[in-house]
Amino acid sequence: MTAQRTRPVGYAIWLIVASVVGWWAAFQLTLDKLAQLQDPDAALSCNFSVLVQCGVNLDSWQGSVFGFPNPIIGLTAWMAPLVLGVALLAGVRFPAWFWGLFGLGVAGAFAFVCWLITQSIYDLRTLCPWCMLTWAVTIPTFLATVVHLLRNGTLPVSTRAQERAGRLMVWVPLASIVAFALIIALAQLSGLDLLGELTRPLFR
Repeated sequence: MTAQRTRPVGYAIWLIVASVVGWWAAFQLTLDKLAQLQDPDAALSCNFSVLVQCGVNLDSWQGSVFGFPNPIIGLTAWMAPLVLGVALLAGVRFPAWFWGLFGLGVAGAFAFVCWLITQSIYDLRTLCPWCMLTWAVTIPTFLATVVHLLRNGTLPVSTRAQERAGRLMVWVPLASIVAFALIIALAQLSGLDLLGELTRPLFR
């Protein structure tokens, strides 16, 4: 049985898990934004230190790129992979044009997250914990989606390439870890002691 005819159970389950985690992070950010609007001096649940906090991010122009708080994008956008994941588990098959549009959406989310990462590290000089949770699920979702679009034939590659792509999915976790390590390295090189901030609670 070829890769494109096999029901992608693992990919579907990941989409559901990533959607729940991403939506929860967006929901928490929305609550903190509402608290910030009610009281600019409110003690937000995501503020752990000068470095790890979301107050600065939410109050910046980068936190409302399209004229409204970024978390609203997450509250709505994460519904798409959730519904898709459930549909795939139910055995629903989608046409190539649908996969193409979904791939464009995921690629857009990945590009947006990459931009937010650079803004957080090099401009805002703070790292939002809920934002980082969003990064943690968006990056592997993008990688897994690219692999899936290769193996199901949405991206124009040969049959042989599709079969090889079907074996790449197991490498997505490792590729994601490498991406996370790169983010930490960029933060460290920029002068942000991200690794120290993330491990400090373990040694208290």
